[in-house]
Amino acid sequence: MTRTALYPGSFDPLTNGHLDILAAALDLADRVVVAIGTHHGKLPLFSFDERAEMLKDAGVGAGADRVAVVRFDGLAVEAARANGATLLIRGLRDGTDLDYEMQMAGMNRALAPEIRTVFVPGTPATRHISATLVRQIAGLGGDVSSFVPPQVARKLTQKFAS
Repeated sequence: MTRTALYPGSFDPLTNGHLDILAAALDLADRVVVAIGTHHGKLPLFSFDERAEMLKDAGVGAGADRVAVVRFDGLAVEAARANGATLLIRGLRDGTDLDYEMQMAGMNRALAPEIRTVFVPGTPATRHISATLVRQIAGLGGDVSSFVPPQVARKLTQKFAS
């Protein structure tokens, strides 16, 4: 039986922290579905297609053939069900993330008892990275090359140059 995990998020933009969590998810599951959130009330910096392209371009080493990228705009547990996932992967950077994610895990478990939330701590090298901070730094002309894959850094530079 193939164990499938869903790794939901905005990935706006993709960061090295996201890739860190994705690599860990590949250690836990046979297949990982990266679910890019597209909420109608939010205006992302990058379109779904751009974010999906960044994920595909970044690759995940030997596990690339085990990763699928999909769009979702509702509940993460519904996206998990739709993609046959029994695990929901959530990355943790610090205690603040843990407090929030514990509440979400409880609600998700109540909504979908068949889906388990798995918390994956970020590594010390990536724990400080957040997509929000990357967007802010890039928007102010700062160098984000140590926080994102090279192709994402180029796309951020292009986005803010226009």
